[in-house]
Amino acid sequence: MKILIIGYGSIGKRHSKILSNIKKIDKIDIVTGQNLKEYNYGNCFDSLYNITNIEEYDYFIIANETYKHFDTLKYITEYVNDKKILVEKPLFCRIKKLNIFNNSIYVAYNLRFHPIIEKIKNILENEKVLFANLIAGQYLPNWRPNTDYRKSYSASSKKGGGVLRDLSHELDLINFLFSQIESIFTINKKISDLEIFSDDIFTGIGKTKNGVIVNITLDYISKIALRKIIIHTLNKTIKAVIIKNKIEICDKYGNHQILKKEVERNDSYLKMHLAVINDEVESLCSFKDGLKVMQLIDKVKLNKANDEK
Repeated sequence: MKILIIGYGSIGKRHSKILSNIKKIDKIDIVTGQNLKEYNYGNCFDSLYNITNIEEYDYFIIANETYKHFDTLKYITEYVNDKKILVEKPLFCRIKKLNIFNNSIYVAYNLRFHPIIEKIKNILENEKVLFANLIAGQYLPNWRPNTDYRKSYSASSKKGGGVLRDLSHELDLINFLFSQIESIFTINKKISDLEIFSDDIFTGIGKTKNGVIVNITLDYISKIALRKIIIHTLNKTIKAVIIKNKIEICDKYGNHQILKKEVERNDSYLKMHLAVINDEVESLCSFKDGLKVMQLIDKVKLNKANDEK
């Protein structure tokens, strides 16, 4: 199997390293504007448009800046057919029409493959969910060591940054664990002293199509890194702290259970890639699923714009 990774920032490098350890993969080429002195896994191209044999690749990974995703995906799908394509989250900056032809396109919401999320998914199969609270946040200057946060794409809404898009894992998890959000009231703005031109807080309360009340809070301002989910069902309360790989379950009879999973940082990415490669699509975020997340983001942004008029 031959792979092409478009974009070689921190996430592109992670994909390359993980994929290099999968036996089915023969070559990993990359597209990057960086002046690399050395790349160990294949060829390095300075532009996607300079590749004359693009159809030889079996699996494409779009890992460049969010605002480039649409044009990159459009170009690839115009030249290849019956290929596997993984787009880093979020899918686009905003929803646009695209003919994907016969390609299998997925969005890299790898948290679906985290053991804690897999455990929650399993528990909820036999539960009626009433309410869920999802929280994720981390101080933006601490995100990427040795990088000036003010120059990152996260700092610019025009480049697809902002906390609502950056931390859209939680929006996808609502769709994955419960169902699509049907109605929502939100606040999405910049409230801190961060030197950015994007939103640093999103909070919303809404209801999904199957009646689950959800509360979501995402931020760039938390000095303590947070990623947790609290779910109340008719019979149980489930508290999951994703960062600590820990889940706590208590039922209405007082039975209490705490589980801790051993998880390596790249495990969920590896499982996601293997699912794509082996056509095990059940837990993958499809192109259609990725559009559902974009629909919610576009709805929030439209409401925000109307409120500011």
